[in-house]
Amino acid sequence: MMAGEPTTELKWEIKVLITETLGITDVKLEEIDDEKPLFGSDNALTLDSVDGLEIIMALQRKYQVRIGDQNLARTIIRSINSIAEFISKEQSKPSA
Repeated sequence: MMAGEPTTELKWEIKVLITETLGITDVKLEEIDDEKPLFGSDNALTLDSVDGLEIIMALQRKYQVRIGDQNLARTIIRSINSIAEFISKEQSKPSA
């Protein structure tokens, strides 16, 4: 596995973080597709822009990452995979 490659554990952790942050209890973590957009009717989670903000704040707290740009934020939280890739990349950067 390449450095900065998202792990299954990380993706699972992100699903837990999202469901706990948003108080979602009626969706099983297995039902959340890693690839499908989190926003829209395709995925088990049907999130809106307020949910998006909460997810970004939770990610910043938990993983000590900075997501300052709204367009970037939209890209990052597109799917479980895109969030996991971002976190992996950020965590593999040498700390200053």
